[in-house]
Amino acid sequence: MIKQNLEKIKQQLPSNVQLVVVSKFRPIEQLLEVYETGQRELAENRVQEMVTKYEALPKDINWHLIGHLQTNKVKYIAPFVSLIHSVDSHELAQEINKQAIKNNRTIPILLQFHVAEEDSKFGLKPDEAEIVCKQILELPNIEICGIMGMATFTDNETQVRKEFKLLKDIFDNLKEKYFNNKENFNTLSMGMSSDYKIAIEEGSNLVRVGSLVFE
Repeated sequence: MIKQNLEKIKQQLPSNVQLVVVSKFRPIEQLLEVYETGQRELAENRVQEMVTKYEALPKDINWHLIGHLQTNKVKYIAPFVSLIHSVDSHELAQEINKQAIKNNRTIPILLQFHVAEEDSKFGLKPDEAEIVCKQILELPNIEICGIMGMATFTDNETQVRKEFKLLKDIFDNLKEKYFNNKENFNTLSMGMSSDYKIAIEEGSNLVRVGSLVFE
């Protein structure tokens, strides 16, 4: 069913929207099925699980880290991670930059914002956007490619849309002020299995889908 589920999801996505398959907790056998469909973007929220799967699976997979990242874990993924979605502090960005230099590479990141009406320790507040963005722009081996955020897990579509609209406003504001001539600031990562269609309608161009693929 994995192949059929993936095909169904991809058929529903506009051409400008990238699908990242959330592979957390899924066995290698299932991920090979995903790989065999041509899907190369996979996401994990735990560093150790990502490292284990990176070592076991083909090396042309692009790995996305979508969960909270502790500074002492950055070194384990710095050699190969394709995009870190969850940068929520200057301190974390400094460590990513340090490890990027050690690995002679520039690491792409997204700034994570907390807009959901749920308790969460992770994600920048909207009013921190410009301050932290300016700080991170001074780090030479980090490339800010956009932002990421999650809406409240609720059946209230009005609330979900409001939160996605706020993320889109943050993205547009940063783009205008700091990245107007930078093509690589182009990713608005919002939307998961339960709300990705709404996210796309509100401007998302990267969705993180897991349970719908493997159900």
